[in-house]
Amino acid sequence: MSGGAWTGVAVAGVTAAYALGSRRPASTPLSPAIVFVGSGILLGPAALDLVDLKHDAAPIIVLLEAALALVLFTDAMTVRGRDLVTGGFLSGRLLGIGLPLSIGAGWLLAWPLLPGLTVWELALVAAILALTDAALGKAALFHSRVPALVRHGLNVESGLNDGMVLPFFVLFLAAIPGTQYAEEGAAGVFWRALVLSTALGLLVSGLGGRLLQWSRARGWAAGEWRQVYPLALAAASYELAVVTGGSGFIAAWVAGFALGFALRRYRTDHEQEDPDRTAEFAGNLGGFLAAISLLVFGAVLLGPTLEHLSWRIILYAVLSLTVVRMLPVALSLAGSGLRPPTVAYIGWFGPRGLASVVLALLVVEENVRGVELLGRVVAITVGLSVLLHGISAVALAERYGRRLEKTAAITRDLREDTSVPESSVRRGLGPPDKPER
Repeated sequence: MSGGAWTGVAVAGVTAAYALGSRRPASTPLSPAIVFVGSGILLGPAALDLVDLKHDAAPIIVLLEAALALVLFTDAMTVRGRDLVTGGFLSGRLLGIGLPLSIGAGWLLAWPLLPGLTVWELALVAAILALTDAALGKAALFHSRVPALVRHGLNVESGLNDGMVLPFFVLFLAAIPGTQYAEEGAAGVFWRALVLSTALGLLVSGLGGRLLQWSRARGWAAGEWRQVYPLALAAASYELAVVTGGSGFIAAWVAGFALGFALRRYRTDHEQEDPDRTAEFAGNLGGFLAAISLLVFGAVLLGPTLEHLSWRIILYAVLSLTVVRMLPVALSLAGSGLRPPTVAYIGWFGPRGLASVVLALLVVEENVRGVELLGRVVAITVGLSVLLHGISAVALAERYGRRLEKTAAITRDLREDTSVPESSVRRGLGPPDKPER
């Protein structure tokens, strides 16, 4: 049997084993991300050597890109317009103030700690690691003790920040000589990667959403095919952007948001099905691909990187998870009326995940001069995030919830008690085991 076949058997075995016992670790520090990343390390060159980027690069990169495009699409699709208005001050501050500050802080701290990288390569590191992924701290978001306002804010942030960072990523990459975007020049990158990709995403899903509603109103679309339909729109928007020289990820993110808006905006009164159910199959598939992608990350990036550690990389990774994230969050929430424990909780649970990994691999494809160091920094930062956010999620959610309950018992008009509609966002490795209340 070939090495590729053994790889498939091993990945399928890990996935099946976790699925059989997936409910058991839900209330423990053993998060799905830890299981899949750890399994990847065992399957990679550091141990069993069944998955290797040198021999399996093309299918691995295709898998990761497909996973990210689908996760971007489904995350954006499930963000409701009303979520951005009701209680939106939290996500608005995190995205409008905290995100740019995180990129800036990561850029400045990388300067003394990562010598050998150019100014724009340092900026790429900062942009890639500014992305947050709620899948790695899912237990912290969906815990019953955590106020709805906090869960809502982190959900919306993690659903939208990927798409907001992508323009920074593309522009920083365009500033590095020899890359694909650098050859087009700043004007070409702006029009193709940002404007054209956005327009294509809006066109595909705006029209697609209207057509789906038109078909549903006449009873033409069967239920199972309605859930397949978003996959076609996600693929169409991504591929159209790629063939026109734009950014498929930006197009997919915009298309997801446009489809979600269209399904809610043009929903007829007699329709009984929740529009969010249309994205259920695509969301579950995205979660499955994300799980496999984390396994691949452990095998081809994190495992080999563990053999080449340096104190500079470790220190930057620790600072990226703490200072670079938590200080901008604190500044962005100043004057919001939120209690210090809430600000600290929101600042800590900004884990790095799939998007950071995929963007780092895209830089590898571009043959950037400092790509080896850049890849190691991203690998260690995401690896630490998987471990630290995973093992702390349940315990810190319990502790934070109890402390807030005591404060609420003696304090009137607690901001964290603001009633916020629950978001139906499902991010990462499948829906929560218990529904949000």
